[in-house]
Amino acid sequence: MTEPATKPARRMRELLAEDGIVVSPGVYDGYSVRMVEKMGFRTACTTGAGLANSRMGVPDVGIMGLTDNLEACRMMARSVSIPVMADADTGYGNAIAVYHTIERFEEAGLAGVNIEDQVSPKRCGHMTGKDVIDMREMARKIEAACDARKDDDFIVLARTDAIAVEGIEGAIRRARLYAAAGADLIFADAIGGEEQIKRLVDASPIPVSVNMGFGIRNRPTTPLIPVKRLEALGVKRVTLPRMLPAAALMAMENALTILKGAMESGEVADHPDLLYGIDDIWALMGQPEIKAMEQRYADLDAIALPEDRAAS
Repeated sequence: MTEPATKPARRMRELLAEDGIVVSPGVYDGYSVRMVEKMGFRTACTTGAGLANSRMGVPDVGIMGLTDNLEACRMMARSVSIPVMADADTGYGNAIAVYHTIERFEEAGLAGVNIEDQVSPKRCGHMTGKDVIDMREMARKIEAACDARKDDDFIVLARTDAIAVEGIEGAIRRARLYAAAGADLIFADAIGGEEQIKRLVDASPIPVSVNMGFGIRNRPTTPLIPVKRLEALGVKRVTLPRMLPAAALMAMENALTILKGAMESGEVADHPDLLYGIDDIWALMGQPEIKAMEQRYADLDAIALPEDRAAS
């Protein structure tokens, strides 16, 4: 009998328990999550901004609701064997709403979720104009999240956006309270750089996750820091939520620009260096495995028919 597969939450816990830093690229659809797995990364995280942008065509300002987020995350989690953690925004309401949200994401096969302490409607962590709820209210939301999970391995990551409002001191104070409420990881978004990261790591009683955003492109808020340097600072997990959506947008714009040029010139534009071939897409999406299954189940001659025992 085949051994049962390790549950995503347990696999994620095992990764976090290992030495070294956990690198988690951000994903937003079936292509991106399968590509992360293909390239050898051992975990992925969904990007709430990427989902709101790609799925609904709107900015990350709290328009995407639970149902849209949940269904997208469910499809991504079931598409790969690596554990996927989800961005559950503010938990979509009060502590009771958070309880319901955690139940749904755990049932959907996610390894864990982020819950943030922004007021609703939330906005992208690197936008201006953010505000945060009372830290005691957030602590209760974390308690509700921990109470809701059926599997203690399911990870509750507490995200605080307090740096923009209360500074690093406020974020550290919240981190300690959120840890006491039961959070497994702490994540201070839009953190200013190495000094603030080190202060948070040293002060936090639970492991720290850091958002490197675009991963290979700088941005005005948190500066780019090498993964090895983050590891040396004591960071346990680094996420790169914006990298793949941004890379896809750049590639799409480049391809469409070339197409427009070919339309104007009347010449053929053949760029296998810029586009995946159909065989590459099929391989990424598991088409060869599906074809093998089709052939197996189409083989009727291999079915042994029962003997005819009808009375003569």
